[in-house]
Amino acid sequence: MPEAASCADALKVLADETRLAVVELLMEKPRHVGEMMETLDVEQSLFSHHLRILRDAGLVTSERDGKAVLYRLAPDVKPVRRGKAINLGCCLLSFDGTSTEKRAD
Repeated sequence: MPEAASCADALKVLADETRLAVVELLMEKPRHVGEMMETLDVEQSLFSHHLRILRDAGLVTSERDGKAVLYRLAPDVKPVRRGKAINLGCCLLSFDGTSTEKRAD
């Protein structure tokens, strides 16, 4: 898949407010499903739907942690140390009100 298409696909997934909020939470640290549902005040079935879309897009990963499921950002989604942003590989997505930047190759 061309890079522009994969970037557009990732940005489409993140265009949803709930999915964007999940990514923002996971920038801080890995979290359990229950903790994120409570923080974002989203019902379980809808939240599972959003998590599946994020997993299918390769933006988050999940692992069993006892009876719970722990989510974290996928290895390719890298939080940026300065400010509150993530590097999607094709662009820098900022959560602190600054504009996004295209990657310079």
